[in-house]
Amino acid sequence: MKIKNTQQKILTIIFFCFLLPFFSFSTKQDIPDFRIKTIVIDAGHGGEDGATRGALAREKDVALQVALKLGKKIESEMKDVKVIYTRKTDVFVKLYERIAIANENNADLFISIHCNSMPRRAGNERVSGTETFVSGFHRLGEQDVAMRENASMLLEENYEENYDFDPSDPESYIIFSLMKNQYRDQSIRLATLVQEQFATSGRNNRGVKEQGLAVLARAGMPAILTEIGFISNPAEERYMTSAAGQAEIVENLTNAIKAYKNQIER
Repeated sequence: MKIKNTQQKILTIIFFCFLLPFFSFSTKQDIPDFRIKTIVIDAGHGGEDGATRGALAREKDVALQVALKLGKKIESEMKDVKVIYTRKTDVFVKLYERIAIANENNADLFISIHCNSMPRRAGNERVSGTETFVSGFHRLGEQDVAMRENASMLLEENYEENYDFDPSDPESYIIFSLMKNQYRDQSIRLATLVQEQFATSGRNNRGVKEQGLAVLARAGMPAILTEIGFISNPAEERYMTSAAGQAEIVENLTNAIKAYKNQIER
């Protein structure tokens, strides 16, 4: 009986300790206002990881161009925000290092920029539009994007140790369903705003989707991966590689970040 009572007391203490962070013992005035101070911008792929390309350009180059322009615009128009890049040149950065940069710098947002692509098959060149992803898990038949993006980890040494994950095995995506993301709602909100902004420019809105993307899985902040268009579509490729097209994409992303910032800051 004494042992049982001791066990109950221990469980009670553990339960109380778990709940403690959710209680506030200070007045509302004592709680500091939340501000978005740091944004990490990730240009997808890079270096030896750059096979995806269209007729004119490579995804890794377009992603880097847009990422650098986005960071410059944020710094120009949002003076209170610090921008950190996962890469500024054509280098390969391991997936787990990308999100680690954000975690180590206590970033408030993580935005990964990519170009979508379809296999070279009749009719696929007409597929167009933007879509933005948040960390999650869906049916195996919907994992095409995740499979392509996560394949980058095969270029890393000891990727099994870094991720405990085999990107060639669909069953491994179950792991991602078990990884909690406390910022899921905020990620979806930001992703939705990004898609809405793209739509204002007449882009085909393919929606917000959840996928088991390794680059987002361990994010300690709201994190999204946005596909700014299909590099396999000749018209979209010309748009994404043009100065006017990139300026519009950057404007859309900046407006979405500003709208998100206004919604959550208090």
